[in-house]
Amino acid sequence: MHVFVTGATGFIGRAVVDELIAAGHTVTGLARSDAAAAALTAKGVKVLRGSFRDLEIIKQGAREADGVINLAFDHDFSKYVQSCAEEKETIEALGSALVGTKKPLVITAGTLGLSRSKLSTEDEPVDYDQAMSTRARNEKVATSLAEQNVRACVIRAPPTVHSEEDHGFVYMLAALAHSQGNAFYVDEGLNRWPAIHRHDAARLYRLVLENGIAGSIYHAVGEEGVPMKDIAEAIGENLGIPAVSKTIEEAGKLDSFMSVVMSIDNPTSSKKTQELFGWEPVGCTILDDIKAGVYAQK
Repeated sequence: MHVFVTGATGFIGRAVVDELIAAGHTVTGLARSDAAAAALTAKGVKVLRGSFRDLEIIKQGAREADGVINLAFDHDFSKYVQSCAEEKETIEALGSALVGTKKPLVITAGTLGLSRSKLSTEDEPVDYDQAMSTRARNEKVATSLAEQNVRACVIRAPPTVHSEEDHGFVYMLAALAHSQGNAFYVDEGLNRWPAIHRHDAARLYRLVLENGIAGSIYHAVGEEGVPMKDIAEAIGENLGIPAVSKTIEEAGKLDSFMSVVMSIDNPTSSKKTQELFGWEPVGCTILDDIKAGVYAQK
């Protein structure tokens, strides 16, 4: 299969491209810089120059491919709502080029929009009115495309997809801890985050591309729920600083967005996904990565 990948040089995108090539697929990757283009070319990937905001260019990439994986997303959380809206436009553009073809289109959403304090499954609907459900609302675009003969599928990713080179939420927590001199958690720190190693997630993207069912939702989850206190203590141990409790108000004075994310209880199951694809996460845990120094601050 020839696959068009947006975000092909991103943290998850690089692993997905490697997984696709190893499985015998060919890849076209979207690249907006000379450095990104050179990195893709070095892997034997065909390059399509442009940004995911260049809608006509990404439509071209979709039309010329047998399937599409969209991983492009602006991770500047100071403009999170805008980034989600731009991602929606990207998905709609990609989907419009695939209508009636039955070709696969795999998009990404998050688990944070799921209900809190109980183990959430793939069959649970998202409360789109929640503040953290902004990105999850793009799932509705995939549902609409599935009704138009696009094999559109959604992979819900946890708040931490981890491994070397991760600059996501856990990196941000470690950076905040380093700047404050302590690694903190909210209240008792008993709220839980699901997690997945980057290479396990990449393998699932390939499996969903190959065999996913139109309109379906899958969970890229390896660990169902890691207590935030454990994450903070591991960060503190690695950085040589204490782990302390803060109220959400105290945490909000340091970083209002992260204080909300850090307080969310989001235990999530991938049992159904694992059974459907014979997919078993085998990568190391988030605590192992933290303790190994993946998030050490220079």
